Amino acid sequence: MKKEFAYFTAIFEGDFYYDDLHKSIYATDASVYRKLPLAVAFPKTEYAIQQLIEFAQKNNTSLIPRTAGTSLAGQCVGDGIVVDVSKYFTNIISVDIQNKAVTVQPGVIRDELNTYLKEYDLFFGPNTSTSNRCMIGGMVGNNSSGTTSIQYGVTRDKVLQLKTILANGERSVFNSISKERFLQKTKENTFEGAIYKTIYAELASEATRTEIKSQFPKAEIHRRNTGYAVDALIDTELFDENSEEKINLCKLLCGSEGTLAFTTEITLQLDDLPPQYTAMVVSQYKSLENCLNDVSVAMQHNLHTCEMMDDVILNCTKDSKKYESYRFFVEGEPKALLLLELKADTVKDLERQTEALLLSLSTSGLSYTMPVLKGGEINMALELRKAGLGLLGNMVGDKKAVACIEDTAVALEDLPSYIADFTALMQKYDQKAVYYAHAGAGELHLRPILNLKDGEGVAYFRKITNDVAMLTKKYKGSFSGEHGDGIVRAEFLEMLIGEQNFSLLKKIKQIFDPNNIFNPGKITDAWKMDESLRYEIDRAEPEVETMLNFSDSEGILRLVEKCNGSGDCRKTAKTDGAMCPSYHVTKNEKDTTRARANMLREVLTNNTAANKFNSNELKDVFDLCISCKACGNECPSNVDMATAKAEFLYQYNKANGTSISTELFAKSSQLNKMGARFPRLTNAVYKNGFTSKILKNISGVASERSLPFISRKSFSKIYQSKENQITTKNKEVILFVDEFSNYLDAEIAEDAFDLLIGLGYKVTIIDHLDSARALISKGFIEEAKKEVDSNIDYLKDIVSEEKPMLGIEPSAILGFRDEYLRMADDIASAKVLSINCFLLEEFLASEIKLGNITATQFTSEARRIKIHNHCHQKALSNQKITFDLLNLPKNYKPTIIPSGCCGMAGSFGYEKEHYEVSMQIGELKLFPAVRKASKDTIIAANGTSCRHQIKDGTGVQALHPITILKRALIHK
Repeated sequence: MKKEFAYFTAIFEGDFYYDDLHKSIYATDASVYRKLPLAVAFPKTEYAIQQLIEFAQKNNTSLIPRTAGTSLAGQCVGDGIVVDVSKYFTNIISVDIQNKAVTVQPGVIRDELNTYLKEYDLFFGPNTSTSNRCMIGGMVGNNSSGTTSIQYGVTRDKVLQLKTILANGERSVFNSISKERFLQKTKENTFEGAIYKTIYAELASEATRTEIKSQFPKAEIHRRNTGYAVDALIDTELFDENSEEKINLCKLLCGSEGTLAFTTEITLQLDDLPPQYTAMVVSQYKSLENCLNDVSVAMQHNLHTCEMMDDVILNCTKDSKKYESYRFFVEGEPKALLLLELKADTVKDLERQTEALLLSLSTSGLSYTMPVLKGGEINMALELRKAGLGLLGNMVGDKKAVACIEDTAVALEDLPSYIADFTALMQKYDQKAVYYAHAGAGELHLRPILNLKDGEGVAYFRKITNDVAMLTKKYKGSFSGEHGDGIVRAEFLEMLIGEQNFSLLKKIKQIFDPNNIFNPGKITDAWKMDESLRYEIDRAEPEVETMLNFSDSEGILRLVEKCNGSGDCRKTAKTDGAMCPSYHVTKNEKDTTRARANMLREVLTNNTAANKFNSNELKDVFDLCISCKACGNECPSNVDMATAKAEFLYQYNKANGTSISTELFAKSSQLNKMGARFPRLTNAVYKNGFTSKILKNISGVASERSLPFISRKSFSKIYQSKENQITTKNKEVILFVDEFSNYLDAEIAEDAFDLLIGLGYKVTIIDHLDSARALISKGFIEEAKKEVDSNIDYLKDIVSEEKPMLGIEPSAILGFRDEYLRMADDIASAKVLSINCFLLEEFLASEIKLGNITATQFTSEARRIKIHNHCHQKALSNQKITFDLLNLPKNYKPTIIPSGCCGMAGSFGYEKEHYEVSMQIGELKLFPAVRKASKDTIIAANGTSCRHQIKDGTGVQALHPITILKRALIHK
């Protein structure tokens, strides 16, 4: 079909790819499935979607609609053409304030929509754990619910109108219409008319409606997504003379997973913003049974959230870099807990509601503690619950918590009995299941722990899913509460709703999509739930030798296999955090951590070459990875792509060699050391337009980029002229003057030394070691390893808890906590070093807490400071230390710029092929914040690359926090 694709690409109104890279990264979503598509399309217009439909009809292929691709049931995978609307169909079209409605394109992100609506005092209620990247189109396709459904309903309740393109290419609008208008449409001799005619003919039968009510989930279960929602149509005035509700086929399309029509615009009903005042009672239990029995007690109150977490989820958070501190409210070792959120318009009413809830829970006597959270504490608790999915993916090894039965919902009164039966079923299979999610809605995300690489594990996958489907039917529950049928559950629909009802669903699919071009394999024409898995069953595990040590993940392949596709890396720059900077700019899936993990998994698994890393697809997918390390912290599964990139570059360079520019960047510290011998001459060459142009051409530096000047004197030379130290404290420290600080920022190293001396510390200087940062970043791992081993050998008998080593440049000092542990021969000494090496700001902030440094030692003059922190500090340390440090002087007023990455990222921003992206990253948040600051505001940045980027991007000279504090020191 390549010939047809080549022609289609030329006429298509959008982007169209059928290369191996795009097919590989779109072969999976957040489910356990993998299907290699024929191509991937990014339509820019509605006409482009019509082009795709026509192409699919003519060429006997299919279209798989996709937004963020976070579906858990396999809705977004298929062997046709994946149609990704997340890049171009992202407009908020209109807001109707009077009727509290909004019209959007399907690629609008849920949280960003609500940010936009806030100024109108409105919001879209349904909420998912992926709300900062999931899109409205996907929420409609899945009929998403989330934590707020007990108060605001599910997506189906909110969809007023859908603008669609049907299987024949015609545009059609579905909305609420009267009985008369519906009957009129059944008489129209059109494709759309045939749809209305078939639906009326099938549902007009009282026997059919009785069968639906008999077999479909209980009506009081509002999270019911089992097949097409024909049960939502029969209670309208069209079929029930006692009903006043008009019929709206949007209820049928919502939850249809893109199998009936292609949606291009969505009109949603909105709600007023929730009440202002909020409290959360966290009720904690010694047994799961006690927790479940308290749900009905709690739900007698006007809760906005009723969420549950079990001890498996809670224990996962103990080992998460990001979420460990979020456990502050957990007391003891609960087997389960409930997050019970209340809201009110007044403080008094909130107190009344809280007291009433506490009284009910105390009376039941099932909980052993019930702390009440307020303000930011509530967000931390909810973030902990939302992180559950990703954290489960962080299990080391091949056994994972598998999404297959995690979407069951039952009536509240059935919940304890259902869970008891479910637990017995899991015990039969020797399973310790995971229990979490939306207890107040009768839905718990129940996941077995299985190895789907193993034939026995896959057999259990089917057996457990089948048995739980039958158990759900016993309680007349919904097997698909909010995550949809997809591939994993569609196969069981006929058993769940009965042969007659399933036959009805097939007729609806046939009339909407006679040639089965819309997302086949889902709902009616189900693929096998235990086929097309991500991994070949009982495969011989690929052997992948690496230079870096990935034993903490059982190898680099299992590191990338930890990525479950939940898509946290698809957050945009409008959200908090730095991950993933290049995606923030390009909005291309290939520039996400997920895509890099997917591509690495594909290549390392399937490449039969001796050097598995020798792949052009890997080179392309890693091209815009800036090694910011945000993924190692912000990804709930801790998929550290920066370290994986270093390994890839090393392996790729072995096979293909390196360019002159790569070599120069990797060995830049050696060049800087040479340049420091003659700093005036070196800087004159850098400044001169003619010579600097030659240098940039040779080294691959962008012509627009300024070159970093060598310090007039290296710190090593400055230190030689320093007077003997006078100390007032017994504490000794080592100041590690790295290669950047020594040769490029010697004045900052001098400030660091003077500050420590001025504060009374005894300082030992180490200024002859190379941190190996530049070598690591360009994949020169063998050379870097020599430096690492040499550094450890030199430092192991010097650095200790009593005499810690402090660093100035984050990327240099924090390597001792990170890559050194993956490279060192003497791992025991490396571990000791890692816990005794600190950013200078970390050490000083801890000394402030101990009372060893006080505000009286600093000026009382007023200063305003805006702080931009280095990415490695954000990932491997924290930002608050810098704030605390600069907040010490009495009248200093620091604030942290929520800036993500600056965009320079070491050599990345210098390189001519990356310069534009680098500056675009800076323009997202950092540059505007710096420009907006008043002229007397000091900009603080502790990264040498960050300061250079700020200077090139805004013309403002940022100062290192240590320089700012040194200048504030009162000399006695």
